[in-house]
Amino acid sequence: MYRERPSGLGGGTVLWTRTTGPAPSPALVLPDGCMDLIWRDGDGDGDGDGGAGFVVAGPDTRAQEGAGPPGTTWTGLRFTPGTGPAVLGVPARELRDLRVPLDALWPAARVRRLAGEVAGATDRSAALEAVAARAAVPPDPLHAAVARALDRGRTVAEVARTAGLSERQLHRRSLDAFGYGPKMLARILRLQRALARARAGTPLAEVAALTGYADQAHLTREARALTGRPVGRLVRPVERPPT
Repeated sequence: MYRERPSGLGGGTVLWTRTTGPAPSPALVLPDGCMDLIWRDGDGDGDGDGGAGFVVAGPDTRAQEGAGPPGTTWTGLRFTPGTGPAVLGVPARELRDLRVPLDALWPAARVRRLAGEVAGATDRSAALEAVAARAAVPPDPLHAAVARALDRGRTVAEVARTAGLSERQLHRRSLDAFGYGPKMLARILRLQRALARARAGTPLAEVAALTGYADQAHLTREARALTGRPVGRLVRPVERPPT
């Protein structure tokens, strides 16, 4: 079961939880420009398949599947594009397409102390939010402005000009903020917009016209290129996998 809601951290951060049922079922995560800080509880069946701990999910350039042992619960914070590095303290490009334990990024002693706090908390969600809140520094407002402009369909040249940067400078800043350049981020955000409309019942041909694709065939090709899956498979609701 998967659930999400806006986090009390604000800034568009989403708090989500997922618990695997009696039979593990793979969950699909699509590229969205986001980074996640995740707490994994033990697998719950005593077989030693997995223990508790923190995992960081970097920004994806391709679809990924994840699953876990029955009874495993994950609690995660999904940071909007460009805001994850301000919490995790590392450039997004270093985590592109990766899932890594938090102690690969932060001192192990600090992570052990934080893990004890979360594991002993009655409310895992609140404890995880507290970890992120203590670590966060104010994000660069340019990152959010760039993501918003690209999400509205602005061209990379327009975004760079508005930001007072050359396209090369914007590309370099985007690698640290989002994990990839602005053109890739624009493609990912456009696909997310298209899938949201399609899941709401809009026919794919109309979706393509509304979201800036040349035609439905263009949308289909982009969906396959970014996810490796046909667009019809992606229109079904997608859960965030844990790792």
